[in-house]
Formats: sequence, C-alpha cells, structure tokens
Amino acid sequence: MDWIRMSARIAVTTLAVSAASAFAAEREITVPGPQGALHGTLLKPDAPGPVVLIIPGSGPTDRDGNNPLGVRGAPYAKLANALAARGIASVRADKRGQFASMGAVVDPNAVTIADYAADAQSWVAAARAATGAPCVWLLGHSEGGLVALATGAGPGICGHILVAASGRPLGSVIRAQLRANPANAPILAQAEGALDALEAGKRVDTAVLHPALANLFAPAVQGYLIDLFRHDPAMLAKRLSAPMLIVQGDQDLQIGVEDARTLAAARPDAVLAIIPGVNHVLRQVGTSGDRAANLASYGNAELPVDAGVVDAIAGFVRGKR
Repeated sequence: MDWIRMSARIAVTTLAVSAASAFAAEREITVPGPQGALHGTLLKPDAPGPVVLIIPGSGPTDRDGNNPLGVRGAPYAKLANALAARGIASVRADKRGQFASMGAVVDPNAVTIADYAADAQSWVAAARAATGAPCVWLLGHSEGGLVALATGAGPGICGHILVAASGRPLGSVIRAQLRANPANAPILAQAEGALDALEAGKRVDTAVLHPALANLFAPAVQGYLIDLFRHDPAMLAKRLSAPMLIVQGDQDLQIGVEDARTLAAARPDAVLAIIPGVNHVLRQVGTSGDRAANLASYGNAELPVDAGVVDAIAGFVRGKR
C-alpha cells in the first residue's frame, strides 16, 4: 500500500467556476430516471483524458456540493473545475427527487442505496457516450463513497475514489457523532435505542423521543435509514478488485482518519492519501483543532477545494491511464 502524507497548504491551484470556459466546455446532460429525467453537468476539457463521476454526499446536497443546511461555495463544482485544469473530465448530478432531478421520483426519501447505485450506472453510461472514454472513475464523497462501493465494478468502471467516506456502517458513525458532543448526554440513551431498532430493521415511534431527535429519526427517512445501516463499506471495499484511492482530511469532524484506515485495511492494495488540515467539505482549516472555525468554513463560499485533495485525485487517475 502507498501511504501518502500530503503537505498542508492553502489551495492555490483550484480554479473558479468561471475560468472553466478557457479550457473546458460545460453542458447539461440527462439520463432517464424512474418517472422523469435525472439532470447533471458534464465538464469536458478539449483533449481526451480520464473521466470521473462525482457522487454527492447525504441529504439535500446538489450537484455542485451545496446544501441548504449550511454548505456553500460549490465544492463539487470547484473540484470539477480543478480536475478539468488537469485534463480530467467530470459528471456531477442532482440526486433523484431533488433539485433539477425532482421529477425523477415522487418521494426523494423513498430511495435505497441500490437505487443510487443504479443511477450511478446510468451516469457512467452517459459519461462514456459523451466523452468516448472506455471507463469512468466513481468518485464518492461522504455517503457517496458508500454509493460508489455499492455500484461495484464492471467494464465501464475504471475504479473507485472514496473521499471522506466512512469505513463503518453509518449507524456506527451516527453513534460516534452523538457521543462526541457532551451536550447530547440527556438524549443519548434514546438516540442509541432508536439506532438499535433501525439497525434491526424496525421503525421507531418518534412521539416518545425527545424533540431534539425528531429530525434525525423523522418517519419519512426511517425506511432509508434502515436500508442505509445494512451496508458495511469495508466489506464492500474488500469484495472489489478495481483500483482504489482513499482520500481523507485529518480535520474531518464527521468521518475520521480511522475510517480511511479501515477501508485501506480491507483493500491493502489501495492508495491512501491523508491530507493534513482538510475538513469534511474538502477545505483547508489548519491543524489547530478549532471546531468553531472548522464548522464556519462550511458556509464560507469563497474557500476553494484544497489543492492537496486535487493533487491526490488527479495524480491517481492520470497515473492509472
């Protein structure tokens, strides 16, 4: 295994979205969804090269990486542009039932990881047709890493790039996040009881839960959580043999370095890139451990994607050509 320790630095090579037109063309593309089209963006440099499919993280995260819950500044769009500057094309898409893909399904919560994996397969086919590439790299961020692993491998998939992706079932991740905040002590027992039930495939009655847990365990998302908790990312990674890159920032408040090491242990031939100072939304926040500053960066639209993240991804996919 290659263990890469990237030097910490503020990104200086990430290009603004508006600069893309100088070297790459961006256009809307669609693929069929269950009840309507799925919408995405293709960013293609002039010269042929590798192609990545950027699979978004959890919740209402759009194709650019923005989230109405607080993430601003289009981190996925900035990543796509930075990769385009290195001659790497990309597709990024809105999830079924959300944003421009709203018409694909009636209920965006009535989905499974298998549904998202099927959509990824459709986007791989569309990306190959649009670029002429023989295969496409699956680049999954956060929960998107699980989707990339569940999509598996095949003739049209070059390999897997897991960015800030969990190495544990997501129920374990939520437990750890709840336990990490001392303020959750009064509701921790109820939360863990609900997680136990969902992991066993049973729905929970939110009427008996503390109001602070209402959104986390909302009835509308319980079906999705039951499905989500069934998947073990490390086991999925172990079953795959295609090339794999694991990228993890060491200032990530949601997914830890140990998650990346767990994935790497499951795939000893994978490349592991641990990037100092980088948080969950791929921004450089330094190594002081200032939690408030880290969280504040999520809403700072001016911050670029860290250059170390771009270097790791671009170097990997270009080296595998």
